[in-house]
Amino acid sequence: MKKQENNTSRRDFVKTAAVAAAAFTIVPRHVLGGPGFIAPSDKLLIAGVGVGGKGQSDLTGFARNPKAEVAFLCDVDDRRAAASVKNFPKAKYYRDWREMFDKEHRNFDAVSVSTPDHNHAIITLAAIQKKKHVYVQKPLTHDIYEARVLTEAAKKYKVVTQMGNQGSSSDGSRKLTEWYNAGIIGDVHTVYCWTDRPVWPQGIPWPTTKAEVPKELDWNLWLGTAPYTEYVNKLIPFNWRGWWDYGTGGIGDMGCHLVDAPFRTLGLTYPTEVECSVGSVYVDEFKRGYFPESCPPSSHVIMTFNPEKQKNTPIRLHWMDGGIQPERPAELGADERFGDGGNGVLFVGTKGKMLCDTYGRNARLLPLSRMDDVDVPETLARVPEQEAGHYTQWVDAAIAGYGKMELSSDFAVAGPLTESLLIGNLALRAFDLRVPNGNSFRYPGRYKKLLWDSPNMKVTNFDEANQFVKRKYRDGWELNV
Repeated sequence: MKKQENNTSRRDFVKTAAVAAAAFTIVPRHVLGGPGFIAPSDKLLIAGVGVGGKGQSDLTGFARNPKAEVAFLCDVDDRRAAASVKNFPKAKYYRDWREMFDKEHRNFDAVSVSTPDHNHAIITLAAIQKKKHVYVQKPLTHDIYEARVLTEAAKKYKVVTQMGNQGSSSDGSRKLTEWYNAGIIGDVHTVYCWTDRPVWPQGIPWPTTKAEVPKELDWNLWLGTAPYTEYVNKLIPFNWRGWWDYGTGGIGDMGCHLVDAPFRTLGLTYPTEVECSVGSVYVDEFKRGYFPESCPPSSHVIMTFNPEKQKNTPIRLHWMDGGIQPERPAELGADERFGDGGNGVLFVGTKGKMLCDTYGRNARLLPLSRMDDVDVPETLARVPEQEAGHYTQWVDAAIAGYGKMELSSDFAVAGPLTESLLIGNLALRAFDLRVPNGNSFRYPGRYKKLLWDSPNMKVTNFDEANQFVKRKYRDGWELNV
């Protein structure tokens, strides 16, 4: 009998111990770690590709969220990467993103891409195909085709995405939408977006002076998808924006910041028509310079949209860069600033006008006295900390999982926005096409309106322009679609 009692006691002890152990293991890790503790399983491990300049500030923006950890760094230029290497000493450093993806893809959850435009798509698509969440600097891609590919891939692989146009998280852009939805300015028929960009050289010949590649730079990796060329000075870290092989000009740099507000406010998707005029550089008397490798010094692009919100009122969106601005509206006082000076957006409706600065900031009705008479309730959720919250929003959404949280600029929005802007660039490049004509040349893409077939991504009335929908990649650097 005593032996049976001992066995019963032993069984009771084991059972009690097991229950206690089970109870212990289900205590949340943040409770065990104390206030403010974030369990490793609740952190988003981020790999940064392109970690200098804007890439550095992006990583800093993510790191403000205690749920984010910068785990890996990758850059082709050790000089540019130095600050991020110092700021994130625990992060392992690579030069080649392909090597980092191959070796470390099981050790990170998300990728931040902040390289020059021409390498955005190849890196981003590879990350998506590994089911990594992605944050990509604006513009989303270099080419129209790439924007469509990334938009579809994000949906197919169910990853959380965000483009780095932080103004899409501003209160101003939401206020504009609320005013418009309330009918304050009626149907919008015209939008003007303007910028003082480029603030780098454009409309110039390719440099001919030979230069030595800095020892800290892997030039071949920097070129990536672009055609091979010898290294030249002053192309990096910034002036690449003015060359078509790498950048997307003023519209690529600032378009996603300025056109975003009318895009979301008016429910725009893809244009149906595009036309342009281009600033000239004369190299001699009556001799216009011809530099097709370089983006133009200034341009005016007009795109026509037929949005669902206004089925009977087409919208003509004017893009102006190189310091060109539209006429000041009569409702704006003589001493009142037009936009923020160098940049701005003006909405012209059947019942009034509204204006904002870069990132949708400082939204206001014109004349400013109208602001005293309008009281429209907030119907759209605001992003905490606005532009700074753009980074935190993506981190939180990636941890929550695909489809669980709304983002300001996921690829479903950023893809069509980028694609539309790049259709503007297609028109600019078509403008510069030339063919021999006796002892001179003719320019068949000038002074015409291009008709755009969005479902098939093609110009229907000038086939030569379609070469700019998708570029030819350098051997070994093709998109793996």
